[in-house]
Amino acid sequence: MNYKRITLLAGHYGSGKTNIAVNMALELKKLHENTAIADLDIVNPYFRTLDSKDAFDEAGIRLIVSPYANSSLDIPALPQDMYAIVDDTSMYSIIDVGGDDRGALALGRLSRMISDENNYDMFLVINQYRPLTPDAASVKEVMDEIEEAGRLKFTGIINNSNLGAETDETCVLNSLHFAQEVSELTKLPVVLTSVDEKLAPKLAGKIDNLFPMKLQKRPVD
Repeated sequence: MNYKRITLLAGHYGSGKTNIAVNMALELKKLHENTAIADLDIVNPYFRTLDSKDAFDEAGIRLIVSPYANSSLDIPALPQDMYAIVDDTSMYSIIDVGGDDRGALALGRLSRMISDENNYDMFLVINQYRPLTPDAASVKEVMDEIEEAGRLKFTGIINNSNLGAETDETCVLNSLHFAQEVSELTKLPVVLTSVDEKLAPKLAGKIDNLFPMKLQKRPVD
């Protein structure tokens, strides 16, 4: 994948943004020495990117999260560290935006600077098998809410449709039509289809732009 300096991932709760963010950060580090991953969700106290801290430390990836991450405190504070994303133009960043419009509010504080630099992608992560986003119209509604709250436009779609541990080859293949419907409705291209690395060999050659992932052990948003 050809990464822009800033890559943002947003979508409905449970769409799987964090798994993708973690894997993208590890891939990006192989391309750019100065790499960071940031969790922009300042509302939800359960910052799942922190669960991969050891892997980031080992890889030399900078991790930017709220000081209250994985605590019982629910304090909507954007850490000062977060501004390094826009201030340090030598750093490539993967940003895990919070779920829905409520989680995207923090993005609004950085959106103008991100837009002015114009070296970003913001991908809408979709999962057909989540109960609140079963069709293209419901996904479009979530997309519009996030764009309004975050004050930044999406540039593409990542199809992450899965049923957790029950996901098989057929499950992924059956989601391709859904992803195409979302693409047609939103006028955004499907840039990746992400899957568990264990399924990737069975899907190779059947899906364009397949993105194999090593899944985190804990369920992630």
